[in-house]
Amino acid sequence: MTVGVGGAPGDDLPDEARVVRALARAVAVMDRLRSPGGCPWDAQQTHASLLTYLVEEAHEVVEAVERPGGVDRAGLREELGDVLLQVLFHARIAAEDPDDPFDVGDVAEGLADKLVRRHPHVFGGADGSPAEPGLGADGVLARWDDLKRAEKPARASALDGVPGSLGALARTQKVASRARRAGLLDEGPDRTPVGAGVGIDVGERLLALVLEAEATGVDAEAALRAAARTWEDGLRRREAAPAGP
Repeated sequence: MTVGVGGAPGDDLPDEARVVRALARAVAVMDRLRSPGGCPWDAQQTHASLLTYLVEEAHEVVEAVERPGGVDRAGLREELGDVLLQVLFHARIAAEDPDDPFDVGDVAEGLADKLVRRHPHVFGGADGSPAEPGLGADGVLARWDDLKRAEKPARASALDGVPGSLGALARTQKVASRARRAGLLDEGPDRTPVGAGVGIDVGERLLALVLEAEATGVDAEAALRAAARTWEDGLRRREAAPAGP
């Protein structure tokens, strides 16, 4: 199907056809912008130069979702479009690589394949095993971790693969989640879902620590990053240690 850059997708189309046409139009617009005679600014961009925009758009999605009084639905729709723009932009740049090109179709196919592969309880296993519609959320998460480890055998530790570019707090919490699922954490607070009041209390204590850090001239991000690095090293040593009798 060939779709031009102009014209609306058409509200009278069936939902699936409308979505396909709208996405194809967005891809066509991006291609036009990067092609000769298109936008000179867009043509100059690289994967690296776009990173700041990708992070910024993700934060703007968060802002739309966390708006006081409820989700800003109009804002969320727009910001999700901006995130999609970044996906299309990076995929278009990748398609121009002379040695290892891939396009947005490859990205979408890879995503769909991964989702099917990591949801055998819905789609059935690659080995022909049947779906398991009764599998609970905890079982799904454990299965996801097992499948992810099988797909990425180069990761020797359950803690591998947590992006180093995350902020110190977000990365520490992600490592803690991985460590807990791998059985590397000592028993801590009950993980039973808590009310909003507890979350507010935790937030206030975190805020108090940040204010204390500022008052004493300590870089809170750097301090947490250093402490978390030492803690993570200890977890990795525990993980690598031979199991006791």
